[in-house]
Amino acid sequence: MIGIKLKNFQEKAVDWLYQNTELENKEAIILQAPTGSGKTIILVAYIEKYLDYHRENTVFCWFSPGKGNLETQSKEKMEKFCPQLQTGTIDDVLLGGFRPGSTYFINWEKITKKGNIAISDTERTNLYEHIARAHNKGLQFVCIIDEEHLNDTSKANDVIKALASRHEIRVSATPVAKALGEFYSINEVDVINEGLITRAMYVNFDLKAGTIESIDTETDLLIEKAVSLREQIAKEYISIGADIRPLVLVQFPNLNDTLIERVEEKLNALGYSYENGLVASWFSVETKEDKNYNSKKLGKINLGDEGKENYITRPNATPVFLLFKQALATGWDCPRAKILVKLRENMSEKFEIQTLGRLRRMPMAKHYDNDLLDNSYLYTFDEKYKLEALKIGAYETQRLFLKEKPREVELVKEIRNADLPTTGEVEIIKYLYEFLKTKYSLVNNFNENAKKLENNGYIFGKNILSSYLKGKATTLKDLEIQENMSHESINYEVDTHKHGMDLRHEIDALKKYTGLDYSSTRKILSRLFLKNTSRKYKLLSLTLKEFYAFIINNKDKIKDVFIEFSGQHIKNKQITLSIVKTEIFKIPLEENYKYRSDAKSNKVLESNAYEKYTVQMIDSAFRSTSERLFERYCDASDNVDFLYKNGDSGSQYLSIMYSDGFGRTKLFYPDYIIRLQSGEIWLIETKGGESNGQDKNIDVQVENKFKEFKRFANEYGYNFAFVRDRDEELYYNNIEYKHSLSEDEWKPLDEII
Repeated sequence: MIGIKLKNFQEKAVDWLYQNTELENKEAIILQAPTGSGKTIILVAYIEKYLDYHRENTVFCWFSPGKGNLETQSKEKMEKFCPQLQTGTIDDVLLGGFRPGSTYFINWEKITKKGNIAISDTERTNLYEHIARAHNKGLQFVCIIDEEHLNDTSKANDVIKALASRHEIRVSATPVAKALGEFYSINEVDVINEGLITRAMYVNFDLKAGTIESIDTETDLLIEKAVSLREQIAKEYISIGADIRPLVLVQFPNLNDTLIERVEEKLNALGYSYENGLVASWFSVETKEDKNYNSKKLGKINLGDEGKENYITRPNATPVFLLFKQALATGWDCPRAKILVKLRENMSEKFEIQTLGRLRRMPMAKHYDNDLLDNSYLYTFDEKYKLEALKIGAYETQRLFLKEKPREVELVKEIRNADLPTTGEVEIIKYLYEFLKTKYSLVNNFNENAKKLENNGYIFGKNILSSYLKGKATTLKDLEIQENMSHESINYEVDTHKHGMDLRHEIDALKKYTGLDYSSTRKILSRLFLKNTSRKYKLLSLTLKEFYAFIINNKDKIKDVFIEFSGQHIKNKQITLSIVKTEIFKIPLEENYKYRSDAKSNKVLESNAYEKYTVQMIDSAFRSTSERLFERYCDASDNVDFLYKNGDSGSQYLSIMYSDGFGRTKLFYPDYIIRLQSGEIWLIETKGGESNGQDKNIDVQVENKFKEFKRFANEYGYNFAFVRDRDEELYYNNIEYKHSLSEDEWKPLDEII
């Protein structure tokens, strides 16, 4: 390599990769490289070393996610540090095929998606033809899958299979959990010791929100703190003669233009604007939810020209604030970024290692022995702060084919009926009113009700209460477990104008539990708790400010109430056959099952409806205790002809209609179809059992499902049962659902199977 000397930990990683790819082992090779550790440099150095010995018959395919032009960045680094190596793109492959000794940098979106950048169907066919020709010439592929957690799609998998690579190297700061293969992790502390990333990350550094008066919004406070800290860091850089302009990243939870404009206005008031070049933005549509916002903020402002001196990633670029949503999370390098302000829209926001990693790089790959410069900073009021790797499915699957006998089975299944009448707002208010009165022993006295609710943990008053994390974390793992972190409190009086958006956010978060729109959900809450609305079905009489604070402060308790209420069975709401749509169900001829490839046993469960269904497919990683016990029980029973494991959702599976406490009609999918040697058909739903007298069932809809399951079985002449476990033994119930397995309704499973 030219112009760069590898750090000690980087050399070790290169050696490990080379040693493992010299072996004939076909398992995937997984490299976990913390953001800022120089994983691209490690991979380039490894390729250079490997091709020194295998140039004549080897082709490298380097796959990168579509966001952030990561494949271009990687290609440019190889050309800069190893100019003697041949590089190419997908376009080069389509024009001339694969050349031995070359590395092709390929954007996944070009080969897996539709749109402007994607190759055509004809070109995709040509790609497979070029792969076949390469194999015919005796060329061997080595695949590098960069940011591997982002490439889990069937089309991506098809390309990987076609390449039939000699080795597959998956690399990320956040590898998929439980992925199988040879695993190597670069220690984050080693990267810190080499000066490549900051010594630590401070959360809410020097923030004393509880002592500051007249806080208009959390957002304003965080922006003000970030501005102040950025100015201090900038002065320190100047004092040591470093030409670095520290950058503040402001991350938004979604494309809500109102929140974006609030931040823009705040920055403008502090002297930072698009007009003077100090503020930049980068907003793009990433999800379906993003599209629904119809944001007018899409695009890039003041980012400069990539690769040019004015580009925002340059150490002395003009912008010092960058507003964004998600686009920076993958492959975007900007070592001058020192501060992240993470705004929230509700308490469920999560932080991702990829996003936080943007803050970890040191601008000049060295420490200054200056605490202000050698650390990075995060400001947020996210009370339920969580840091976790992206998880996008990690288990291998195997396609199985149906045996002959199960093909005979035909059953009735119920499907969604869009014409079903829904429960009205007034009816829901009535039932919810009665539910809350019973749950909390409420009466027809508002003051008395307030005392009872307060005794149950509800917060009253005109102040919004919150807390935030504060402390220092050396590694990202420290942030995850929150060691050395304290919770600081903050509260401020409601301003119905300024906190209107906050109230809407919380009601928007609650509406998914009601199945209603924002307007209807707010109407229900207002009817129950707000003064100056109809007294019928009213439990509290709060002023408008008190109502705002009540909903915002008690959102989690209200959410739990909604979830519990949804599990109630409304009288006279049992589904009748006249309003149900039905279809004929047949067991699918083929099915993909997750399996544990490194399991100790691969014993075939002969009772299963599919060929080659093994114990690897009932691993505890993706099957409950009751499911595993039940399948083993059936396999050991001489009475079982076959067992079919039904899917959890989808039109190809057996489904039954039920309704919840809000009157919403839903489908549930019983776990198993069993045919006994006698020809009897049994439909079985397994649920969490009991442990030390504690109910392990977590399904709040269990009673609603049981009643409709019984109705369904009676309507169509099937046998049914719920099955639960206690002390490794299984019990069934098809009479009336009881939570305790000590009740007489629960009987030993061997009475029916």
